[in-house]
Amino acid sequence: MTRVAAFDCGTNSLRLLIADLDPRTGEMSELVREMRIVRLGQGVDRTGRISEESMARTFAALDEYAALVAEYLPTLVRFCATSAARDAANAADFMAGVKERLGVEPEILDGDEEARASFAGVTRVLGDVDGPVLVVDIGGGSTELILGDPTGLDHQAGTVAQSLDIGSVRMTERHLHDDPPTPAQVVELCADVDAVLDGCRVDPSLARTVVGVAGTVTSVAAGALNLPAYDRERIHLARLSRDLVHATVDDLVAMSVAERRTLGYLHPGRADVIGAGALILDRLLQRTTVDELVVSESDILDGIAWSCVETAQEGS
Repeated sequence: MTRVAAFDCGTNSLRLLIADLDPRTGEMSELVREMRIVRLGQGVDRTGRISEESMARTFAALDEYAALVAEYLPTLVRFCATSAARDAANAADFMAGVKERLGVEPEILDGDEEARASFAGVTRVLGDVDGPVLVVDIGGGSTELILGDPTGLDHQAGTVAQSLDIGSVRMTERHLHDDPPTPAQVVELCADVDAVLDGCRVDPSLARTVVGVAGTVTSVAAGALNLPAYDRERIHLARLSRDLVHATVDDLVAMSVAERRTLGYLHPGRADVIGAGALILDRLLQRTTVDELVVSESDILDGIAWSCVETAQEGS
């Protein structure tokens, strides 16, 4: 077993997974799984820069995580940043702060790398499903679509992964300026999402199984399951009808932020952006031919963790 620490730093959240992994058997023994809403990408879509306040929030969370890394002493550590860092002109300042706190060289994943890490994290736990599989990873700044064989990406099919600049934080800041949003704002957001999907090289209609991952999707799933509190075990690999997902999205979008914060399953840090993320999910599902959505708690963070041991094996 090899102990690894994997970091996923997105537009909205900073997450850490410390686990013992056995690449021979595929076994994972999870030791730590933590998430903080840091909103690193707040305002990046408008300004092109990470604000000092956003950096400070993220570094404060990272200091907590660094203490956990020091306690558990992983052999391998990998820190990956995604959409907000890709878009920010001052990303180098942020990455220098990360290196200072962790002592490792952080990475900014490009869209394809992010998509493939998500796909790898999902397919390890998915089991026997019909392919092609479409993995939908809705983040704060971007959405990754990955269409491939569940046993691995089908390189013969050409481009199977694409990162799209539509995410819960980005779309909220662009369109949903009222609380709750007006019908006109919802229509504008959906039109924006549809225009991006129209130009996407990944065709959702080809999928026979659709798997949704990350906080937006798992939160919608918790609502669809009518959970009183967030329950990772209940959510993982749940199957939700497309009609139920649509009804849940409608309910969330119609609520005010204050009303969403009363929902026991929803993290307060998602309350102001869950509507936009849910609408992205709904518009994507409208383009598929499947009747249900599979929800996975295993995602890019797990993919990053496994990549640590796989890279170590290749180098040995």
